[in-house]
Amino acid sequence: MKKLLVVVLVMAAAVIGWGVLRKNQPPKAAFARVARQNLVSTLSTNGKGEPFEWQAVRAEIGGLVTKVGAKEGQAVAQGAVVADVSDPSLQADIDAAQAKVAEASANLSALEAGGKPAELAQIDADTARARLNLQQEQRNYDSLRRLQEKQAATPVEVAAASARLQQFQLEIEGLAKRRTSLVAKTDVSAARARLQDAETALRLAEKRAVQSTVRAPISGVVYQLSVRPGDYVKPGDLLATIGRLDRLRVRVYVDEPELGRVHEGDPVVITWDALPDQRWQGSVERKPASIQALGSRQVGEVVCTIENPGRELTAGANVNAEIRTAVAQNALVVPKEALRHDAGGDYVYLLAGDHIERRPVKPGISSVTQVQIVSGLAEGDQVALPTEVPLKPGQRVSPA
Repeated sequence: MKKLLVVVLVMAAAVIGWGVLRKNQPPKAAFARVARQNLVSTLSTNGKGEPFEWQAVRAEIGGLVTKVGAKEGQAVAQGAVVADVSDPSLQADIDAAQAKVAEASANLSALEAGGKPAELAQIDADTARARLNLQQEQRNYDSLRRLQEKQAATPVEVAAASARLQQFQLEIEGLAKRRTSLVAKTDVSAARARLQDAETALRLAEKRAVQSTVRAPISGVVYQLSVRPGDYVKPGDLLATIGRLDRLRVRVYVDEPELGRVHEGDPVVITWDALPDQRWQGSVERKPASIQALGSRQVGEVVCTIENPGRELTAGANVNAEIRTAVAQNALVVPKEALRHDAGGDYVYLLAGDHIERRPVKPGISSVTQVQIVSGLAEGDQVALPTEVPLKPGQRVSPA
């Protein structure tokens, strides 16, 4: 019994001694060594693609869509037929306008010729008859003059023949004046104006007919088609959207605190979950002019330009973006979790012998896992990583 009691007492003493010894041992802490390497600072976020250049195709007249000449995803040349819009009243307007042009043209031609053909024909016939009567009367007058010289005709007969001769001359002169007075200069001017009005109306009707055929304003890919044959459209309705997809703009949403890291010209890599093995390269085209809400985030739209020669990336795709904001060659780096911060600024816990000391540092650029240390540390220094036991400056530690 005494031996058992001794054994128990010895074991208790050992446990107590082990506990006291363990309590006096410094806590274990993991450390990372400060090293030099090239560090690339990247900013990962999301965005949305859109064509580099695009134009909306809209109906210029209202009517029924009788034909759609393009398909969504189809490449079209500038001027290619996108759709035909039918308006039954167009041909009737053209026919009416052509008839008015023909009527106005005929009227002007008649006035420029001196008058209406029927009136001119009547005047010409009367003039010809008067000239014939004048010739006959001239012969009669000449004959009476010769007879008068031979005392075979009286002066009264000669005077009467002369009066008739003068009468026919006056008739011919009257017909000539009547011919010239059929058309006034103002009548010709008015007829020309009526013809111009009719021609303008015809051109407008023909233009409306041309507008019924809707053509592609630029070369590109139809990435949005909004109509089908049989649809009724009004002037200004959207029919399709055409854009260049061999080059894209990507609107990348960058959180407001990170915008200071982004600069125009920074390289960008775009990925798309639908094609996980593909990468698209580009650069930052311009920074945002304003901040806007995106769900619970406050972001700026950073516009990037990327090359898409195979057109694999479609317009409107939600993409992932990685902007390379900076590169530091041969930089001193530590793991991000080793960098600490409080009211006194940025610092690390530096291993100095068997204890740690607080060392203020100036951080530079950072990647996903590492941060550059511009000043405060040297290559080969060891800095503490986070532990379960809170660390304090001057505390003894056991490096793990």
